[in-house]
Amino acid sequence: MSLHAGDRLGPYEILGGLGAGGMGEVYRARDPRLERAVAIKVLPPEAACDPDRLRRFEQEARASGGLSHPNILTVFDVGMQDGAPYLVTELLEGETLRQRLENGELPLRKAVEIAVQVARGLAAAHERGIVHRDLKPENLFLTKDGIAKILDFGLARLERPAEQPASGETATVLTDAGVVMGTAGYMSPEQVRGRPADHRSDIFALGAVLYETLTGRRAFRGETTVETLEAILKQEPPELLPGKPVPPAIERVVRHCLEKDPAERFQSARDLVFELEGLGEATATGRSVAETHKTPARPRWVVASALLLLVAAALASGIVYGRRTAARGLKFQPLTFLRGTVWNARFSADRQTIVYGATWEGQPIRLFTTRPGSTESRPLDLPDADVLAISRGDEMALALNRGRFSYVGKSSGTLARAFIGGGSPKPLLERVAGADWSPDGKDLAIVRDGPDGSRLEYPIGSVLVKNAGGIWLPRVSPGGDLVAFMAFFGGKWGSIAVVNRRGETKRLTPAFKRDANSLVWSPKGDEIWFGCSFRGDEWAIYAVDLRGRLRVVTELPFVGHVQDLLPDGRALVTMHYDRGETMARAPGAAGEKKVSWLDWSDVYDLSPDGRQLVFQEFGSGGARSWALYLRPTDGSAPAVLVGDTVTDTGASFSPDAQWLFLMEATSPPELRLVPTGPGESKNIRPPGVEPERAPVYNDKFVLPDGRRLVFCGHELGRPARSWLLDIGGGQPRPITPEGQFVEAVSPDGSLALVRNAQRRLVLYPLEGGEPRLAPGPLETGDSLTWAADGKSLFVVEAKTSDGLAIRIFRRDLASGRRELWKEIRPADQAGLVYVAPVVSADGRAYAYSLARCLSSLYLVDGLK
Repeated sequence: MSLHAGDRLGPYEILGGLGAGGMGEVYRARDPRLERAVAIKVLPPEAACDPDRLRRFEQEARASGGLSHPNILTVFDVGMQDGAPYLVTELLEGETLRQRLENGELPLRKAVEIAVQVARGLAAAHERGIVHRDLKPENLFLTKDGIAKILDFGLARLERPAEQPASGETATVLTDAGVVMGTAGYMSPEQVRGRPADHRSDIFALGAVLYETLTGRRAFRGETTVETLEAILKQEPPELLPGKPVPPAIERVVRHCLEKDPAERFQSARDLVFELEGLGEATATGRSVAETHKTPARPRWVVASALLLLVAAALASGIVYGRRTAARGLKFQPLTFLRGTVWNARFSADRQTIVYGATWEGQPIRLFTTRPGSTESRPLDLPDADVLAISRGDEMALALNRGRFSYVGKSSGTLARAFIGGGSPKPLLERVAGADWSPDGKDLAIVRDGPDGSRLEYPIGSVLVKNAGGIWLPRVSPGGDLVAFMAFFGGKWGSIAVVNRRGETKRLTPAFKRDANSLVWSPKGDEIWFGCSFRGDEWAIYAVDLRGRLRVVTELPFVGHVQDLLPDGRALVTMHYDRGETMARAPGAAGEKKVSWLDWSDVYDLSPDGRQLVFQEFGSGGARSWALYLRPTDGSAPAVLVGDTVTDTGASFSPDAQWLFLMEATSPPELRLVPTGPGESKNIRPPGVEPERAPVYNDKFVLPDGRRLVFCGHELGRPARSWLLDIGGGQPRPITPEGQFVEAVSPDGSLALVRNAQRRLVLYPLEGGEPRLAPGPLETGDSLTWAADGKSLFVVEAKTSDGLAIRIFRRDLASGRRELWKEIRPADQAGLVYVAPVVSADGRAYAYSLARCLSSLYLVDGLK
């Protein structure tokens, strides 16, 4: 496809050409919808004629499109026109590393700086399970403002040039029809042998690139491609810079990357980042995020000792750098004494007055003040609100309209400003999940939620980070140049990261098993303190410095979070007692029975006859495995159905209760059928569609014929919808329009029930045909179950106006009339987070889980 200025490709207006190559033609274009310049790569027509290559391209483009990192080329869109697939990315100004190397090797400082940035980008991708497989100078771009960008992430599998050069310089090598590939000179030994390439192959390639940037010549080079590949397998690269002084540490890092055995290389790009940043400091190279925030230089013997401690700690715990010892001499002074949940707490400017938001005895969130030594709290004369931050001038950043039945730190509200001394709050923005003042009290850093995820802005309107998985807990450093935050980096568990005002982000911690609900900067700004659990069954207050080194400040007996910290070592700490319980009424039983197992049992589904339920353990007792359990509703002992599961996306019974249907949160996600009795599990990956969790309570069904599945998923670059899939194979078939999802399937498997944008119930024939509206509007509704009679629905609704209550209605499909079937209202509302019920199709049984968080606020003295 040849395009010219003025042509249109989808919604994009072509402005001119940028270049061409084996991967197709690249154009400069304009997106008139957002008024921004973009680059469009139009792939060769033969790519669309090969279904297998096109499928792989779609899968990889989907994965790379989900990456958001300053050192990875941002993918905006993907599409197809006239049979040619195209990719829309950010438009870069600068040159490739290959073009830069045409003038010879780079200065030591610049070479290490580029390697640091590339390693950061690789680390972000590897944590999402994405491997580049073809890293080389041609695929690294250097922008005019000094940022290194990894290009063509995930697209290497598609590349199939018509001819290969005879030399070993740039030849691209494919083995087994493109399943494994790379560029001769940068391929790892395992790639040369045609073996699977994992993230360590990218580390090998980066080592080869770093070698070339330092020396101006390739680490492995022969007269022909075969000779080059032979050198990769059997030879070591020549000395880095003969006759020139090279720090031994640099030589060691390069050699470590280029080990023949993957097990002998750096085992993660994050480890490589750590080493390269150390080189940056030792050689006065590069500017990492940490270096923009000035910290005292450490003597070399201190660095060496720290590395020894790091290794010892890693061997001892696998996670924490530093000794796991509790601080001694701590004094815990309780500040609150009621039953309920403390949300946020902050010191005021006088460092004696404490402001906190809490829901006591099931009441809405209120603001209270107290002082050390006092046993009473005074409510502030303000609307229902939570405190997010307090400036040096005692101006508060507040969250109004925060739902009290929610997880602490994970809900958004209306951002407002108000002074502690009085006056009405001034609303600023909607859907703000967190905020913090700059040190001078003039600006706010905020996290704003939207349909496409979260944005961290500092100051308001200046977006530094975007993350589809969510961002929480923004805290500005004492110097005002960094913002710490928690986010999901490609997984279901969060990590702590920092970002500077240029938008350069650095992840500092591994992923938590139980998330932090608060974090603070140390008074010197050299550490971030937070409470979390890395394994899920232990809690501590940790400190992490800007190089990612962790230490334990103090161990805790149960869930605890540090809310605020003063220079004298006094801290506000909340201690939480979390518990999730499940109740059930079995068929024919006179009343409910407690069927919880450990400390946080969360029910997912009831078998159609109401005699079994499936639940998952999320608390400390089940933290190591998050196992799925099968338990009779009469209270008999449960059995582990799936141990060490990686799903928290729900599970559902097949109509005959012989199978459990769930989605594994792997990368890419896959569907799984688990037998409830003897038998083997079945893993299913729908071709061309990636499964995901729908924003509805029910989203996965096995049809009565036992041969077909209904699931939620999306095609490349398209919104999610519900699909029908034959378990035996074949292409999924869409059931619903994009953005709409099946919430119930009729007992005979002929109809699917969908709630449309107008909150009307629509019946979709699964065998094809026109959908039809069910009578009457759906007033509200949290989840739907199709009753066994095929004529009615069980509709679950949450009521919170006078406390948390769940009402279950039976709704007639033909007339739209409904009647109350059951109301569930826990008598004790203190600390309730949610109540989630399920109903058996025959209406003879039900079960529900409730989650409760009870907490107290303490003033802790002596933390170091």
